[in-house]
Amino acid sequence: MGQNLQSGERLRPVDLARGHGLSTQAVRNYEEAGILPPADRTPHGYRTYTPLHAQALSAFLALVPGHGHPTATSIMRAVNRGAVDEAFRLLDESHAQLLDDRRTLQAVESALRDLEPTTTPEPAAVSGTFIGPLAGKLGIRPATLRTWERAGLVTPRRDPRTGYRVYHQSDVRDARLAHQLRRGGYLLEQIAPLLAQVRAAGGLKPLETALRDWHGRLSSRSRAMLTGAAELDEYLRRRE
Repeated sequence: MGQNLQSGERLRPVDLARGHGLSTQAVRNYEEAGILPPADRTPHGYRTYTPLHAQALSAFLALVPGHGHPTATSIMRAVNRGAVDEAFRLLDESHAQLLDDRRTLQAVESALRDLEPTTTPEPAAVSGTFIGPLAGKLGIRPATLRTWERAGLVTPRRDPRTGYRVYHQSDVRDARLAHQLRRGGYLLEQIAPLLAQVRAAGGLKPLETALRDWHGRLSSRSRAMLTGAAELDEYLRRRE
């Protein structure tokens, strides 16, 4: 939270830095980046800050965990140049992204519920789908499915007559799950062993830890956004 300072108090860069666990160079960099409002100068050219600057710094540091450094920087720059509506728009977009991430997690969990044990190979005669239609259904390029195949995320069979890839029900489920995990920020090298464990175990238990971690990260972001909003609101109030 912001420091308890008197409105007329003057602060040196080192005071502002120590109060927030930063270096004096970091404080100067934040001012130059527009994260802090411009500082006054003494007759000798030294910067002097006020409690308003301290609150601006508290607001920025509180915004970073929930919104990320680039967005937090853009929010503070907008506020400091008087474009408060622009700052609100950036906040709304960030919250919308968090909501989209939550929906992605729900979609992953839904895909997991649909994922059935695949320990028994499906007969080659069972009809499946080809790479083009599956890519279209998922909204990705066929080249992406080929990349996933090389990474071991999907293992389509080949039609013995044409050599075309044929994706059966279990392959489609794996592709759906891979697609949702990719949307959630997981790397191919993280997804492949998870899917391999699911296939080997014949169930979804290997993914429980990953899902708990994902839920935890989203909850932490939500809480951080609340903290950042409180600090930013205090900064706006002091500016007014």
